[in-house]
Amino acid sequence: MSVLLSAASTAQSEPALLPMIVLGTIMVATYVVVAFEWMHKSIAAMVGAAAAVIAALAFGLFPVHDGERMAYTHVHHIIGHELGVIGVIIGTSILVDVASHSGLFHFVAVKIVKLTKGDPNRLFLYITLLTIFFVTFLTIAPGSLIVVSLALVVTKALDINPRPYVMSVAIVANSGALMTLASGICTLMLATASGLPYASFFKVTTPMAFISAAIAYYFIRRFYKEALVAPGTPEERARKVASFDEWALVKDRRVFFRSAIILVLTIIGFASAQTLGIGLDAVAMGGGLAALVFSGHDPEQAIKVVKWPVILFFVGLFVIIGAVDASQLLSQLAGGMVALSGGSQVVTMVIIAVFVLTVGGFIDNIPVAATLIPIVRTLEAQGLEIDPLWWTLIIAANLSGNATPVGSISSVIALSALEKERGIKIGWGEFMKVGMTILGVQCVVVVAYLLAFEYFGLFPTR
Repeated sequence: MSVLLSAASTAQSEPALLPMIVLGTIMVATYVVVAFEWMHKSIAAMVGAAAAVIAALAFGLFPVHDGERMAYTHVHHIIGHELGVIGVIIGTSILVDVASHSGLFHFVAVKIVKLTKGDPNRLFLYITLLTIFFVTFLTIAPGSLIVVSLALVVTKALDINPRPYVMSVAIVANSGALMTLASGICTLMLATASGLPYASFFKVTTPMAFISAAIAYYFIRRFYKEALVAPGTPEERARKVASFDEWALVKDRRVFFRSAIILVLTIIGFASAQTLGIGLDAVAMGGGLAALVFSGHDPEQAIKVVKWPVILFFVGLFVIIGAVDASQLLSQLAGGMVALSGGSQVVTMVIIAVFVLTVGGFIDNIPVAATLIPIVRTLEAQGLEIDPLWWTLIIAANLSGNATPVGSISSVIALSALEKERGIKIGWGEFMKVGMTILGVQCVVVVAYLLAFEYFGLFPTR
């Protein structure tokens, strides 16, 4: 213990090697366990967090209180600036569950599917557009689940191969997550950390959402062109689709319209939160509360469907990163990045983009993005302009999930639903053949897009 305390005293003046090695090893080990699914990622994150806190306390890395070198530090002292993300997840989970039970999303989805008249190619286009639409307004997890469920029902009724439609949901959802500040978990987490204005996302990430989705649409359609066929005549397929009842899940039309109004008001609240000086978590919790009060939905049932495993994963992840950051390892990595780039803004942006796009899909894009938050903050102190780095990280982190079946939550949801409902499994080989091709093209486009924004001074100023 005396050795550890000696290391702690050294850390007060300059970074000590041993704490950085120990905390860095804990972080990497946790990410490896998550990547290979050796343990549920929520449990892995909490175990890693416990180990990180114990190590950080042993090294005396947390603030000293009342002269005690190893006084207990509350979790909110470590992750306080990231707690807003958890509030948004809780609030939106409740709101989306209540709105789902009202039949609102089923109604919209069936209305749009009817426009396809059962044509498999038109259905593929509309499923792609529906994915972007629902992810934009409902966030990536519930949006993906709703669209993939609909796609499986429709393709089964029309006797169509569901693979291209499910792949579209899995990959295009990551593009949809770029549409607004609150559309994806990565986007929300990084937006909360950076404080970037809601309106600025329409200028920077929304165009890239459409560009990257168009790339995905083209290549998925190209890879699965032989699967985009359907038996029967166009008239027969049109009759089958026309028989779908959009009102089937609407039990109470008053609740239906109330849910629609609350959802729209919550979206407006997200857009105006910064102007009004309130947090996104307050808006989300307000929307969730309004949904419970005015819908008549069972509160206990709504609270049960909150993504508690995701919340535990985030808490554990933020604690690990907070402990690692206290060891100054991430500051050293930031310094190394500046040295590698020669202090160049453009080169640093390229390094971040290529690194995240390459690594994020194999580890899971959320922990990769979360790890880079303190690094990007440190880069500002190194004299770099920080907002372009945040935009680079947001775009790269979301699209990196296209690489593998475990790269993003949308892939996990879509492929799991396909296997459970239809008994069809899309393996790593098939997914990566499509996903890596798409990601490779997107990587080139993203780098060119970001460099164009930097060169022409298009990034919004605050």
